[in-house]
Amino acid sequence: MTSNIRRGIFAMLFLVGISFLYAGCGADSNMTMETELESESEPDENDIVIGVSQVGSESDWRATNTQAYRDTFTEEKGYYLIFEDGQQKQENQVKALRKFILKGVDYIVLDPIVETGWDAVLKEAQDANIPVIIADRNVSVEDESLYTCWVGSDFMLEGRNAGEWLARYLRSRGRGNKDINIVTLQGTLGSTAQIGRTLGFAEVMEKHANWNMLEYQSGDFTQAKAYEVMEYFLETYEDIDVVISENDNMTFGAIEAIKEAGLRLSRNGDIIIISFDAVRDALLLVQKGEIAADFECNPITPPLVEEIIQKLERGEEIEKVQYVDETYFDYKMDMETLLQDRTY
Repeated sequence: MTSNIRRGIFAMLFLVGISFLYAGCGADSNMTMETELESESEPDENDIVIGVSQVGSESDWRATNTQAYRDTFTEEKGYYLIFEDGQQKQENQVKALRKFILKGVDYIVLDPIVETGWDAVLKEAQDANIPVIIADRNVSVEDESLYTCWVGSDFMLEGRNAGEWLARYLRSRGRGNKDINIVTLQGTLGSTAQIGRTLGFAEVMEKHANWNMLEYQSGDFTQAKAYEVMEYFLETYEDIDVVISENDNMTFGAIEAIKEAGLRLSRNGDIIIISFDAVRDALLLVQKGEIAADFECNPITPPLVEEIIQKLERGEEIEKVQYVDETYFDYKMDMETLLQDRTY
């Protein structure tokens, strides 16, 4: 289906939707309808219409990623962006995708909350000839032709890199052969980042018989939940050497709980904290020595998504899996200099 044909369908469905609003609204709801009319606009004939279904707004990483979509797919560049916040609920994302399909968008970008449960709605998009790009987290489907490609981070590599960093760090402190007690604050269970980071670190852990994983608990990628879980860890276990926190916002909650318990952090004391995402506020804590190492999860994926869309517009072949460039940061680096040029 061409963009122009979809554009016509989009306009038709928009007008049909407005007619239903007129038919179903009383006097008070007419005010709401008029507000919606003022905020809604039809795409120009040559615009590329893109529907983005975002996980939510659970973290600083997510906020940066969302803003990057808005900065990338602008009207000035010939895009018409429809953005839907899933609010951490898969059912909201499924509804958003069906909305995009009904509106006849040109492309769908899905950042899935969890990996499973997408086969049916992705088949609907495929039947409508709408390419779907999976971003950040991945999907697990029986037929991989249901989506065009995936773009994001190598989460298992992040987890392995964290484990290898910890092994080097412990050796440098003369603790390579000593018993090490670890707890893990996992992200949203079933999400790609949680699965990859947990499994990647576990691969390295298997090589170290002296590493003891005391417990895994989900902090759901949020600061408040991680604070509660870290309190529980500290009350339950007398000796915790390392906290693996699968994103920075959970790390902030963990640090709060650790400080309230009167313990010291990372290279300065009792507990070594390893984090993921490497947002600016977390790197400031690396600089202070409260986070020992932070493994980057690059949120600026939308420019790569745009590059893929432009290739599809030209009819070019694209790779099924595409990774963004990433690194890590630790206490040995000149964080003050690094932060000067960092945009997130």
